Amino acid sequence: MAYILTVLDKTPQLGNNCFVAPNATIVGDVAMGNDCSVWFNAVIRGDVNFIKMGNKVNIQDGAVVHCTYLKHPTNIGNNVSIGHNALVHGCTVHDNVLIGMGAIVMDRCIIHSNSIIAAGAVVLEGTVVEAGTIYAGVPAKKVKDISKELINGEIDRIANNYVKYASWFGDYNDAPAK
Repeated sequence: MAYILTVLDKTPQLGNNCFVAPNATIVGDVAMGNDCSVWFNAVIRGDVNFIKMGNKVNIQDGAVVHCTYLKHPTNIGNNVSIGHNALVHGCTVHDNVLIGMGAIVMDRCIIHSNSIIAAGAVVLEGTVVEAGTIYAGVPAKKVKDISKELINGEIDRIANNYVKYASWFGDYNDAPAK
């Protein structure tokens, strides 16, 4: 069973139709919307500040979502995919965003809607990612604007696929907060 733990009297709150993998960890002040999924070995640590996630967010295998003590919470919008082994820390991620595998998004970053952070990118502290763009590299820089087809073809497709994948694990859906 997943590790869903209370910290300092704050218990994670999961929305409806959420999947949490049996070895995922969610602790503390975490609020998750509906149709979200937290995959194998993923960690969402709301122990030092709050983490708020919208609807249809997927935190893929090995990803870590955390925040900064008394300074920077983490806010994640709707329809967001956080790729395998990505690190999202003390930042704001707006709606319709794809954060690629192994990417790092640091404190005080703002990732505006309809954006992609490429796999392996490092978004340095305080970076503001423009809406409708792709950022890549170390440090991450804008590499191009995103077409509507890419938004529908990648961002929406991946978020929708993870809702479907989560439905395959019926016994674990709607995991209660503990």
